Amino acid sequence: MTTKDNMDSLSKPSPIRVLHVLGNLNRGGAESYLMNIYRKIDRSKVQFDFIIHTNEKCDFSDEIVELGGKIYSVPRFSVKSSIRYIKEWSKFFRNNSEYKIIHSHIRSTAAIILLIAKKYGLVTISHSHSISSGSGFVSVIKNGLQYFIRYIADYRIACSQNAGKWLFGNKPFNIMKNAIDVNNFYYDREIREETRKSLGLDNDIVIGHVGSFTFPKNHIFLLDIFNEIANQNASVKLLLVGDGPLKDDIIHHAKKLKIINKIIFTGVRSDIPDLLNAIDLIVFPSRYEGFPVTMIEAQATGVSCLISKAITDEVQITDLVHYMSLENSPKEWANKSIELIKPCNRYSYSNEIIKAGYDSIYQSDVLTQFYLKIQGEFK
Repeated sequence: MTTKDNMDSLSKPSPIRVLHVLGNLNRGGAESYLMNIYRKIDRSKVQFDFIIHTNEKCDFSDEIVELGGKIYSVPRFSVKSSIRYIKEWSKFFRNNSEYKIIHSHIRSTAAIILLIAKKYGLVTISHSHSISSGSGFVSVIKNGLQYFIRYIADYRIACSQNAGKWLFGNKPFNIMKNAIDVNNFYYDREIREETRKSLGLDNDIVIGHVGSFTFPKNHIFLLDIFNEIANQNASVKLLLVGDGPLKDDIIHHAKKLKIINKIIFTGVRSDIPDLLNAIDLIVFPSRYEGFPVTMIEAQATGVSCLISKAITDEVQITDLVHYMSLENSPKEWANKSIELIKPCNRYSYSNEIIKAGYDSIYQSDVLTQFYLKIQGEFK
């Protein structure tokens, strides 16, 4: 006999299951953006699943499973294993025919993946999160591979205008804003004092940076800036939040400048709102960025930011963001930093962030409607 509950469950349509493609599920820019949306999205309408290029357990793995998501793995691409890579993706689509939409957040092999996906009838989405492939021979290979994405993808999305134009050229694309959970980011004096005490910061002026230790973030230049600040003010500390392949180089340079005892390496942290409360100024001399979500988080928490002109002006939602060219010297950056960390009345800018459309609740609805529109066109 069929019960009312069974009848209700039978009458409810299943959610669209969207397959997101990433390198891993650690706390990177694209990954954090996606999780901000995933936590807020109506999972009775849209469910996220993930396919990543690692077998390792990642920062967000457990949370994704708790939210009902599935995680698949494929081997990393290399020239030698290219045939195997193609076969693995073909096998995946043959064995998982329930997927009708694939949303790629990687670039280098996205053209290969999306082309195979189209062969198996999936609607393909490419999402640009950057404006550069770096430098050197590897970047030339990446640029060559990703050029064809603009012609293969059915839909093109970018985190900023610059990121879209860089990856898709003259092809049309939609902007999906790098949203945050605004409710988590606000200024709280008590949290500030507790966090600073736990880090042993006392009454120090705290310069902060949140980001992976990689080439685009330009940490060596950041250390040169901080060294100039420290020469002018002894009671200053540098808080580096994150980790990455260049950590040893950063430590070596800090020792060379004799400022290592003024730097706190926190590693990868999940309590970013608390750390932003403890920071007096964010310095972000990036060589390039798609759209750094840290800038949105910092503004919501009332932190002033000095950032490079290489970063899109789309992040300048409030008067807390100030720009400087990388052609300026570390001393000039330091002088501007000192000017910005003068005592002031600090408060949250949450309302400004919400009005600008960077709240994850709002953006999750935008993305939901986007997927529902695709499903309607697919049918």
